[in-house]
Amino acid sequence: MVHEQRSRSRLSQTSDTQDTTDMSRLLAPRLAHFAGVARTEHVTRAAQEMQVPQSTLSRAMVRLEQDLGVDLFARHGRTVSLTPAGHTFLASVERALAEIERAADEVRADADPATGKVAFGFLHTMGAETVPGLLHAFRADHPRIRFSLVQNYGEAMLERLRAGELDLCLTSPVPDAPDLVARRLDEQKLRLVVPLDHRLAGRRRIRLAEAADETFVTLEPGYGLRRITDDLCAQAGFRPRIAFEGEEAETLRGLVAAGLGVALLPPPAFPRPGVVELTVTAPKAAREIGVAWLAGRPDTPPVTAFKKFLLSKRGNLLPT
Repeated sequence: MVHEQRSRSRLSQTSDTQDTTDMSRLLAPRLAHFAGVARTEHVTRAAQEMQVPQSTLSRAMVRLEQDLGVDLFARHGRTVSLTPAGHTFLASVERALAEIERAADEVRADADPATGKVAFGFLHTMGAETVPGLLHAFRADHPRIRFSLVQNYGEAMLERLRAGELDLCLTSPVPDAPDLVARRLDEQKLRLVVPLDHRLAGRRRIRLAEAADETFVTLEPGYGLRRITDDLCAQAGFRPRIAFEGEEAETLRGLVAAGLGVALLPPPAFPRPGVVELTVTAPKAAREIGVAWLAGRPDTPPVTAFKKFLLSKRGNLLPT
């Protein structure tokens, strides 16, 4: 009866004054100590194994029971044994400690200079040739470094960069934000892509203003290439009429071949039948490709190595 009253009093106070996060923060430092005492069933022996003063360990166990409002140990002189509540608590504590150890092993492995991991994001248009070529060249000198790859549009990758889900990303336009570090690596020309039977298909060069009356197919708002398309059309003196907004440049190229409209696109990885790609002479039609990372975040050795490699590709990033 005394035990039940103690438990109700302590647990009631806890529920009134502390949320789950507070309780976890309170208990976490004592969990390994509790597991050590539970394993040896002897405070002195546990203190010796963990290299903790016996008095410190004894006080920690008493405080743990007080915080929980439950007796975890039955004391028998210098030895202890777990109560039913102690057995229940130990099972969860051992799982929690095993998960913490697994997480520690994982982050140590990810930071290993030879076998660690790089979380790398890149644009859809970089996926066919550019990124595979970069990874192949990098892994010639770092064959065991692992990659977690994310292919997405620029703003989405920057969000994941800020959330800590990516270490580096290749993006366009090159971002200018106080919380990011960005370096320009290369410039990629954009072409006006028209159907094979289009009135402009016999041309090799064109001023973008000559396409003012055309219908365009473009990427969705939020994509860097869409922003560049809108800006270039504005510089040419018109606002494009949009027939379709998509997520993939090669989808747009296919729709151009089908006669749905024209598009401003980077060069394809492989020639696409049914279209003609015209050089835009005015305004300058190009996009900058850069690498970005979060300012102030320490790099692991694998990330440092890959960042150095990418920066060494300045001016020579894209396939020729």
